[in-house]
Parts: sequence; structure tokens; C-alpha cells
Amino acid sequence: MSDAIKHECGIALLRLKKPLEFYKEKYGSAFYGIQKMYLLMEKQHNRGQDGAGFASIKFDVEPGERYISRVRSNQAQPIQDIFAQINERINEELIQHPEYQDNVALQKENLPYIGELFLGHVRYGTFGKNSIESVHPFLRQNNWMHRNLIVAGNFNMTNVTELFNSLVELGQHPKEMADTVTIMEKIGHFLDDEVTDLYQECKNNGLSKREASPVIAEKLDLAKILKRASRGWDGGYAMAGLLGHGDSFVFRDPAGIRPAYFYEDDEIVVVASERPVIQTVFNVPFDKVQELQPGHALIIKKNGAVTQQEIITPVIKKACSFERIYFSRGSDAEIYKERKELGKLILPAVLEAIDSETDNTVFSYIPNTAETSFYGMVEAANDFLNQRKNQFILNNRKTLTKEKLEEILSVKIRTEKIAIKDAKLRTFITEDSSRDDLVAHVYDVTYGVIQPSDNLVIIDDSIVRGTTLKKSILKMMDRLNPKRIVVVSSAPQIRYPDCYGIDMAKLEGLIAFQATIALLIERNLYHIVDDVYTKCKKQENLKDAEVVNYVTEIYAPFTDTEISNKIAELLRPEDSKAEVKIIFQTVANLHIACPKNLGDWYFTGDYPTPGGNRVVNKAFMNFYEGKDARAY
Repeated sequence: MSDAIKHECGIALLRLKKPLEFYKEKYGSAFYGIQKMYLLMEKQHNRGQDGAGFASIKFDVEPGERYISRVRSNQAQPIQDIFAQINERINEELIQHPEYQDNVALQKENLPYIGELFLGHVRYGTFGKNSIESVHPFLRQNNWMHRNLIVAGNFNMTNVTELFNSLVELGQHPKEMADTVTIMEKIGHFLDDEVTDLYQECKNNGLSKREASPVIAEKLDLAKILKRASRGWDGGYAMAGLLGHGDSFVFRDPAGIRPAYFYEDDEIVVVASERPVIQTVFNVPFDKVQELQPGHALIIKKNGAVTQQEIITPVIKKACSFERIYFSRGSDAEIYKERKELGKLILPAVLEAIDSETDNTVFSYIPNTAETSFYGMVEAANDFLNQRKNQFILNNRKTLTKEKLEEILSVKIRTEKIAIKDAKLRTFITEDSSRDDLVAHVYDVTYGVIQPSDNLVIIDDSIVRGTTLKKSILKMMDRLNPKRIVVVSSAPQIRYPDCYGIDMAKLEGLIAFQATIALLIERNLYHIVDDVYTKCKKQENLKDAEVVNYVTEIYAPFTDTEISNKIAELLRPEDSKAEVKIIFQTVANLHIACPKNLGDWYFTGDYPTPGGNRVVNKAFMNFYEGKDARAY
């Protein structure tokens, strides 16, 4: 993606089902869990580079012995940093106490981070400070083992204020109004209630507090706690939690917006945000890794029992399509196929833009994740070229010479790697005063492969703001002196803000919105903007379920092509010599290519939760009133 947007997060939960001695004997180390967690997190580093965190729990320790360990980092390479800290701590202990070296019991008793239950998180902060306090996992501590709660997740709630106020009504005093804090405290409140009720039951049966502890651990009903805690949640989430005594869970939102996959055998239970991560780290086939169902929680009891239980009634599944277009790694078998299909399906629009002149066209892509869609587009282009060859041969079979036949068959689709990304430059783009000049150098180009008579077709995953296109890519492409530059987006036009974890919160930042406003002004239709504002304003005090997304009316007067042409006009550098065209995928083709991930609210305005409609209207009112603020 040429436009950098922050998005998503990644989670990894690992439960070892055997005693640590088993892993020492079979795999040569009692640190098996830590080693696997490093791989699970490192192979999801694409999902978050603002911070990383790791937590572990030891089972069945004596009172007074530490059983929870946690380490977090917001350094430049946070995953490497936290595991360097873990290794340093463990090595210090092993050097000071050589007797621990081959004694698993002593290792478990004395070494930090070793244990049976682990939770990891990689973070992209969608907004707010990137302080260490913002890095997951979060820890809610208590002297009662069952009441210790560790939470990490890939989520964003649209109704944080409402959730905060509900905690206040419960008599709590949350330390800040952040969705992570409010979610953890909500779960923690009902966890406390459940433990108290179970203890009272044990007490009534004549058990002492110490005798009650294992009974509480066995009877604790995580599904019941999550059902009570999640009433009123509005957002997209895949969140994981550990309880101090050893129970754990991963809970997914009822629309399946955020992803979660799991695998279980007789040795482990593992959950991650992406399927191929589990496949690779544990060498298991595609069909053995299951998707956690929307509205369900995977509950792992301390005794090893694993169940998938419905917490909230699932609604129409609206899994985030950006996962397939861009966010998830393309090593997933389904995602790889889908990205290729996105490239194939957009070729007819490309052929129209280049007047079907494939002989005088060079096809390329914006590195790195658009490469798979590029392969699909080129395959479709080759199919088109072969059909054209066959038709020509068929029509001229009586007059074709051997030389002419060889000439026809030798024609190929021309492909080149034109854009070369200098990733190191991205981290220095901070100040507005120097941003434009730096953006212009984020990409280099390959010289000497484009002729003045050539079209240059270059495919990108998506076009969000268009800043890098205007300031860098189109300027660089124009230096190659092509006749025409065709920028192809394998995703549709991004018209609406996201509120479920992707950093696209402001309407005015979206180039499709800017282009539409420009068209309204040009055609004396700006009264529509005023009308939409009035309608949005009237809904401010309605309940979320009653709110309508009126921002769709902004786009209604125009066709997709009209908006695409205006985007091309806005993004074409003033001194560009080449004609510039911009083509977007259609929503219909997106759904054909990615049939399992139908979440398309950023393209269509069809939000999967009521809070989404409130957020988009608020974002529009912020634009209209000139407020530089987030809508949630």
C-alpha cells in the first residue's frame, strides 16, 4: 500500500497441555512455550510495530511464589526487545544457579516467564500516545489468584464513553477513558462477582478459603462472565484473556469483524490472528486450523478442557475485507488466491483505459503487498493476449506465413519492476515542513524500460489519501516519459471512515471524499452537504440503533467513474507530462474475489454495528464544522 495507514493488531495465545518435563524430553527444552511464542509474534510483526507485550502464567505454584510474568516494549523493534529482555533474565539466573540447567522443576520454580500459559500481542496504535502504558497485555492484579486478569486484543469499540459510564454506574473509578481499560474492568467486575458467588457457595458447604480455591477454579464459568461483561459492546474485536489460576479465553465479535484462528492437539492449544502463522510455527496443514466463530469464545479451562461457546448471538458475518486485500500476510492459501483474483477481475477496466493496446503497455506494481494482485492481473492479460492471437490466426490461417506466425506467437505481455520502495525513509517523515520533499523520495524508479509511446499500468492494493501517489509515485513515473500512466487499485474507493481498528477516522483525509466534495462544488450541488449536515445533527441524541448513515447521500449524484476521474485530476502533479488515469475495483468484484470477508463499510457505508453509523455521521459533522477531531 502506497499510503501508510495504521491498522489492526496481532494476538497469540498458547496453552501447553502437558507438564513442562514432557517438552524438555521431546523438544529438548522446557522453554518450548517461550520459543514458540517468539515465532508466533515475529510472524505477525506485520500487524503491529508500535509495541509488543508478553505475559506468562505458571500453574500450581506455592503461595508466595511468583506465577505471573509480564514484559512490554515500545522500542523501535519491540518484539526483539522483549525477548532480549526475557533471554537476559533467564540467562542471568542460569549463570548464577547452574543447578537449574537440567532441572525442570527448579526452572519452573525460579525462572521468570517459563510456564504453561502464554499471551502475546503486537500493537498498532490507531490513535493516542505510544507510551508503554498503552502496550498490551494489560494486567488487573489481585491477591486472589482467580481474580488476576490479563487482557490483550485486536479491537476498537465505538462506544467507549458509554462503556466508561457503565463502569461508573457499577461504582468503579476507571483510571482513564480508553476502550482497553474499560473492557478489562468490565470483565474484571463480573469476574469478581463470579468468584464471590462461588466462594459463598463453598463457604455454605463448610469449606475454608484455602479449600475453596480449587473448587472455584473448577466451577468458574467464563462464558457467563463474558456474556454479562459484553452487554452493550459495539465494535470489532478478537480479545484474549488469562486468569491467574490458569483459565483462558479468546472472544470474537458477533459480526466476525476481527480475525482469530485456533489449533488444538494433545500437546497444545494455540490461537493467532492469522491462519498461516499457526500452520508455519507448528507445521500443521491448512484444514487443521479452525476459524473462531463470530460471537463465540474459545474457552480453555485450567484442567485442559477446550470448548467453543456462543457468547453473543452472531449477526450477518462482516469480516474485514481489508484483511484479504492488504493486512494479513499473503502466505495464507485462500488469501493468496483471492488477491490474484482481485487482479484478474480488474483487467477489463484496465484494457478499456489503455484502448486494449497491450503491445505498447508495461505492467507493474507498487511493492510489496500488491505483488500478488499484479500476478493475477498479468495472468488475465496473458489470457486476453492469447485469445487475440488465436483469433488473428484463425481469421488469417490461409495467408499466414511461417515467419508471421512466429512473430505473432513471440509477442508477450511486458512486465517490469518499476517502483522500488526505500522503506527506511518512512520513519523520518514527521514534520509537515519537510514531509513533501521526503515523501517524494520514498520510491525510486527503474529507468530505461519505458518508451514514449508506452502506457504504464501500475497496480496498488488501495488508495486511501493519495498523498504518496501525488507527491512521489506519479512524479517518479512521469520521469520515465510514458504516454499514459494508469494507476490501478485492487480495492474499491475508500469513501467512509473505519471505527473498528483501522486508522481511517477522518473523512476529509480520504481522497474519494475530497473528490466528491470537489464535484459537488463544480456542479452547484453543495446544498447536499448542508442537507446531510442538518440530517446528521438531528440524530445526535438518538440511540445508536436508530441512527441512519446519511453521508451516503454525498456520493449519490455521481457514478464511480466520475469520482475516479476527479481523483485522477486531483492527484495528477501539475507538471506531469503524461495522461493520468486511476481505476478502482468494483464492490461487486471485491465480493466475488473475497466471498468470506464481506465487510465493506469503508467502501459502501454499510456498517456492521449501530455504532458505525453514529461514527460516520460524527466524522461528517466534524468535517463540516472544521473540527480536527476523531469521531470516536
